[in-house]
Amino acid sequence: MDYPNSKVFHDISETECRQMMECFDAYERRYTAGQTICEYNQGSTLVGILESGSASLIRIDVYGVRTILETLSPGEMFGEALAFSGLSEDSIAVVCDKDAKALFFEYSHITRPCSNTCAHHTQLLENIIRLMAQKSMALSERIEVLSRRTIRDKLLCYFSLQATRHNSHTFELPFSISALADYICSDRSAMMREMKNMRQSGLILADGRKITLLL
Repeated sequence: MDYPNSKVFHDISETECRQMMECFDAYERRYTAGQTICEYNQGSTLVGILESGSASLIRIDVYGVRTILETLSPGEMFGEALAFSGLSEDSIAVVCDKDAKALFFEYSHITRPCSNTCAHHTQLLENIIRLMAQKSMALSERIEVLSRRTIRDKLLCYFSLQATRHNSHTFELPFSISALADYICSDRSAMMREMKNMRQSGLILADGRKITLLL
């Protein structure tokens, strides 16, 4: 894992990261696209860090409706212990999108410092709190997208957020077009028709996952 480039290990040296993971009894597992990395509502106390590949946090409600709650890239954390409460009866899981490798350790290692009380452990906790705040902001953005009434408005809101994040009107979607429909809670065929209309209206250019916002 490229520790220095992971937000989880910001301001912690690679040597300190490796020492800490050894202290945490961390272990690695590999996954192929389509595999479930972890399921929530299972009482798991594991925390995962995606080392490579990509994954999505997916919810399937009691009616079978599939929704992407979050996309995960290398260096990001996941785990039931870090999740919001009140998951009810919905099925929630982290699913591998692209062949991936993940690092796991017990959540208790974060909340209970070891006898060495290392300074880098305190830095790790600060980094995790910062990441949780960022996840909260991402959730707010998601609510903003889903609050729009029409498919076009949802797409324009999401594309505008991506353009701002990339500081460019041209950007690449973090997931497939099919996954985009799940993300905005729309029927895929209806969304594809709307994107075609948006291209014809001169609102966007689309080349696979590459989008250019023309507004």
